[in-house]
Amino acid sequence: MILFGVYFDYPWLLPLAVVLPVLVIVLLRYNYRRRFARLARLGTPDVVARLVPPNAMRPPGWHVTRVATAALGVGIAVAGPRWGAERNVVRTSGIDMVLALDASLSMLATDERPNRLERMKQEVRRLIDQSRGDRTGLIAFAGRSYILTPMTVDGGALSLFLDNLDPSVVGQAGSSLARAIRQGSDLLMLSNSGADKALVLMSDGEAFEDVNDVIAEAKHAGDQGISLVTVGFGSTQGATIPVKNPDGTTTPKRDEGGQTVVTHYTPDFLRAAAEAAHGTFIDASRTDKAALVKSALARLRTKAHATISGESRTPRYQLFLLPAVLLLLLDTLLAERRGRRRRSSAAAETSVSAAAAVALMLLPYVIGCAGVLPSSSPAENGARAYRSQNFQQAAQLYRRAIDGGDKRPEILYNYGTALLAGDSLQGAAEVLERLTDATDPELRYRALFNLGLAQLKQGLAAPKEAANEPLDAALAAYKKVLLMRATDLDAKWNYELALRKKQQGGGGGGGGAGGGQSNSSPEQQKPQPTGGLGQQQADQLLGSAAREERDVQAKKQKQTRSEPPPGGKDW
Repeated sequence: MILFGVYFDYPWLLPLAVVLPVLVIVLLRYNYRRRFARLARLGTPDVVARLVPPNAMRPPGWHVTRVATAALGVGIAVAGPRWGAERNVVRTSGIDMVLALDASLSMLATDERPNRLERMKQEVRRLIDQSRGDRTGLIAFAGRSYILTPMTVDGGALSLFLDNLDPSVVGQAGSSLARAIRQGSDLLMLSNSGADKALVLMSDGEAFEDVNDVIAEAKHAGDQGISLVTVGFGSTQGATIPVKNPDGTTTPKRDEGGQTVVTHYTPDFLRAAAEAAHGTFIDASRTDKAALVKSALARLRTKAHATISGESRTPRYQLFLLPAVLLLLLDTLLAERRGRRRRSSAAAETSVSAAAAVALMLLPYVIGCAGVLPSSSPAENGARAYRSQNFQQAAQLYRRAIDGGDKRPEILYNYGTALLAGDSLQGAAEVLERLTDATDPELRYRALFNLGLAQLKQGLAAPKEAANEPLDAALAAYKKVLLMRATDLDAKWNYELALRKKQQGGGGGGGGAGGGQSNSSPEQQKPQPTGGLGQQQADQLLGSAAREERDVQAKKQKQTRSEPPPGGKDW
């Protein structure tokens, strides 16, 4: 049944390949007997033969054979047979677009609900949903600009960084539209995809810099062929900026003189930038800003993109369904023929029926001998050995497949995972390290997970003085995993375990780590933890990676705060 599960999408439908032909044989023969009995009541066989068409009295042998064979083909086809590997390529078309998002303190003003920043995020999510084929990059800016993601079509990565966007990300307070336009233009010009380029700047427009600098950068972007769209948020009446105090309370932000800061939506900068680049300005009062942005960019030239999303076996149902349809068409044509009247002895009729019965009996055997399923390869034998928990043999078989010329990344992943399951940790880490830059996101995620597990096990087993290096490598691997899938509880568990062991000085301990389980392709792998994780523990571990990332950002912010914001205004 395992073999059927590999070569059929719906192996539980395979019994139809037996049930349907048997049902056809029974029904057709029953129908023939009833028709023959009705005709026999009309008179003697010689009289009836002169009154009805010749095919009405013909035994159903070949008719049954054709229809039963067609039923066999349909029964196999509906089970979804597939063999032979093919790459799944997702083809889309779109433009290159950079979203420059204002993350200054003024975006926390509540003149838009719940605040300007969250309202901007809502529009960005809608814009990304409407731009599935576009290669998109994210930039956050305040006093300086900061690239969150490079150009990508991965909507999950964009959503992850968008969810974590807040004023602490950039590292320097203030507002500088000119720097954001410059960095967005540089990021777009690094792309050579051939598609048209667009820079979408979303801000409340309150900038403390010379408007001529903004106009100069916008004009330079327009001269490079970049379509600039500026989008406003906020209200001209303005609002205060709520700031959280260390004790958890919220108070309005105050300036250096102790006066409460009121931030205002300032469309002049945004309008001037759009006009200088011959772009589009969308006022804060407009609704459905995402649709307006898409409309403004609709005239741009798109470029086709091809993204490989892994490998799968090639569907082969048509090899069974097409002959079944042809047999049914042939049977219909033959049924319309009346045939020639001829006398045939009972012995001859018996011979024809016997021949048909013999053909039906041999048919499944002939198809089985024809080799519908291909012979097993070393990779497939390795998958079976892994499922039998014979990890050393699985690793040897995968190694043999690689030496034989099978250089697919999936086979390399399965080889590294088999080494990991067999406790060959150093070898597993070396193999999986080669897959951390794989183009397939799913394969890269699983390779990073198992690489982190291999390093974690080495760190737990190493002496205290030698444990820091593998534990650091495990932390780095799991941080990348969490950036790809922030809700992966198994990765959070292993990350927290490595972090605690490192804080305790490394060495000793164990348990509770998740591991990858391999079959013949990475789509069938799912890392599972061997230790239980309670709801309370899970809640405590959810922010582990985010806490360390915030610490890193805080250190960067301390280093960059030496440069004061323009005019001393930090919102």
